[in-house]
Amino acid sequence: MDSSRKDLSSKTQENVEWMIDAIKTKLRMASGAAMQPSSFSVEQYDDIFDVYDLVTNKPSLSISEVEAVASELGRLRRK
Repeated sequence: MDSSRKDLSSKTQENVEWMIDAIKTKLRMASGAAMQPSSFSVEQYDDIFDVYDLVTNKPSLSISEVEAVASELGRLRRK
């Protein structure tokens, strides 16, 4: 496990928010303000973890992949 990894074995709001920040950083999302980590619920943990895992394990993402990730995060945000 590299130093940028966090123990994500616990389904906590803190971990959800950490993963969202990591995803935003990796994607260099200009619309980061629209993706406030507190807008995501621990109830969506498994789905957020899947997105996080995909994003952090790929060396780079295509434009269409970035758009798909942004769309998925939009779907997972609290209404």
